[in-house]
Amino acid sequence: MHAKNYRHVKNRAYTRKEYVRGFPPPKIVKFTMGDTKGTFEIEGRLIAGERAQIRHSALEAARVATNRILMDKLVNDYLMVVHPYPHIILRENKMIFGAHADRLQQGMRRSFGTPIGTAAKVEVGQTIITVRVKAGAAETAKESLKRGSAKLPIPCRIVISKIEAAPDVAETAEPEKETA
Repeated sequence: MHAKNYRHVKNRAYTRKEYVRGFPPPKIVKFTMGDTKGTFEIEGRLIAGERAQIRHSALEAARVATNRILMDKLVNDYLMVVHPYPHIILRENKMIFGAHADRLQQGMRRSFGTPIGTAAKVEVGQTIITVRVKAGAAETAKESLKRGSAKLPIPCRIVISKIEAAPDVAETAEPEKETA
């Protein structure tokens, strides 16, 4: 079984889990890591370059690789979010090749396949991973996203930008005029 067999988006998504028995759950343990209540100035995003399906094992490998760099250099002074959820169920019709294989397999008869894993569908320009850091750690965010993109089966680009701070409501409200 090769991962490239499941990378291209061919048909409608197969997601009806109530009809499927025995599919493996996604390997992704956490989708949000780091300090969720902190304030950050820099945001790095890993953006998909192709339309594809990314298997749950590849998403988990990218998450671990990205998080490892951030943990080593920033300890807990970051926020990382994995956006796509692997909800598409992948199937495989197992075939046995070699001597006496004709007695064990049915060929294309009843070839619906058994569930072997899950995948997430991503479109061109969709954000896969977002990393938020303080102002001095932009290079660390870029390096961590580069390591994470190496684990994905599609080309990705990294965009680093400043987070625009929302103005306070108290500052933007006009003072009430007194009438005599």
